[in-house]
Amino acid sequence: MIATDLNCEDLGLSRLVLMENAGKSISDEIAKLSTFTFSKPVKIAIFTGSGGNGGDGFVAARHLLNRGFEVDIYLLTPINQIKSQDSKTNVEILKNIFPNFSRINLYEINDSDTLNTIEITKSNSFSEHIIIDGILGTGIKGKLKTKIKKAIEIINNSNALKVSIDVPSGMDPQTGEIAEIGVKPGYTLSLHAVKTGLKKAGEDLTGGLIICDIGIPIEAEIFLGKGDLKRLNKRKNTSHKGNNGKVLIIGGNNDFSGAPSISGLSALSCGVDLLYIASPKSSSLVIKSYSPDFIVKSLKGDFLNINNLNDLLEIAKDVDSILIGPGSGLEEETRKLFNILVAKIKKPIVIDADGLKLIDVNLIKNKENLIITPHFNEFKTFFKEIIIKKDLKNQIGSLDLSFENLNYKQIHDKIAIIQEITSEIKGTIVIKGKYDLIFKGNKIRINKTGNPAMTVGGTGDSLAGIATALLSLGLNDLDSGALSTYLNGKSGDLAYEKYGNGLRASQLSEFIGQILKK
Repeated sequence: MIATDLNCEDLGLSRLVLMENAGKSISDEIAKLSTFTFSKPVKIAIFTGSGGNGGDGFVAARHLLNRGFEVDIYLLTPINQIKSQDSKTNVEILKNIFPNFSRINLYEINDSDTLNTIEITKSNSFSEHIIIDGILGTGIKGKLKTKIKKAIEIINNSNALKVSIDVPSGMDPQTGEIAEIGVKPGYTLSLHAVKTGLKKAGEDLTGGLIICDIGIPIEAEIFLGKGDLKRLNKRKNTSHKGNNGKVLIIGGNNDFSGAPSISGLSALSCGVDLLYIASPKSSSLVIKSYSPDFIVKSLKGDFLNINNLNDLLEIAKDVDSILIGPGSGLEEETRKLFNILVAKIKKPIVIDADGLKLIDVNLIKNKENLIITPHFNEFKTFFKEIIIKKDLKNQIGSLDLSFENLNYKQIHDKIAIIQEITSEIKGTIVIKGKYDLIFKGNKIRINKTGNPAMTVGGTGDSLAGIATALLSLGLNDLDSGALSTYLNGKSGDLAYEKYGNGLRASQLSEFIGQILKK
């Protein structure tokens, strides 16, 4: 949800607008609940925190006042300490409309003792009150402050009808667990979609679930944007070498050393701690020269072969994710090696480049934590057997993925054909193109970053390196595959600004760290 909110900005839809929509939707539902539950007008008490949930509460307060309700707001964070800029904006709107909060009672709670002096806490008779819980939302982190625990205790002890915004305060929005104390609402108004934790927690902890439409278009969930960077975990201060990703790249031969090197540079730029490249002796010396940060494992032979199997399996034991294929060539001995490797290795794998031409699709159908990264022609070759089995050869042969001048139904129909093929694979399929299409089961993501200058050789190797790095950092295969297309395309856009059509694939790694830092 955090990612989707931010992706709306990439579509030109501001979070301030979403907050306005959320507050209006909340006020509509509160008005309905008041009518259904009470025989006469009730008083509204809104408890707010420092984040976006509090801002939703401020907007709801304005709309409820317009409806004729009497509203009290209890700020558990003083106005000058509110973190969300959009929430601050909505406090200012309340000030401008109601000078000195003339039509609204606003209490700033500086500590837990202050709560005991407020009128609402002096009585247990709240049969004519609705309490709106806007204290904590999906951004809950760490232990609860004493005054927040005290406020939750007061809310729970009241006889009011209790309504939580998005998730009950104190509940983990992903697991549904309550570590210390949580609001026990009669209803939870879940914004846009029901959060994972609410489904897991059950009605005893959430009350009745009501989904509030806040105007988020489906495209904000499908198209990748800056919000997807929020899926990455922050590096812990206590971490040490090896805790933040260990990647193995298997590729290269006596003719091709650049591809695995470009993959390695991009993987390192994602922040992985250790980067191993296993390559034949004929290419390993050249690969070492690309970067002193590479740990290069030299293998016997001019190309990857079955005699390298035990060495590769041994190296694979100590890494978190593995990339197979860049610059490997198409020798029959390499084919045998790759097919045995994908059958034996149980760790997350990315298959790219020559690996797509050598590996049997039947060996990877049931593999979890797998990403394959073909362009459309490679896709048709790799999935040839499935395409023929499903009698889709003619439809795929004439399929144009440029999506130019097509209506929604035409685009949908094209995607449905591809999805019928990719549904046979448990892993993630990234189809590279003007728009990168990412498929996993019935899910699809689309990436729009990138530019025509990225037709230069090696940009696909960069993408594969990024995807492998993200897998090693703990992302699942769908998020890793999808976010890798965004990062690769965005770094290509920044490289184009600096180098124009003269950009080289090896230069993309210069910009990945900048994007991640922002």
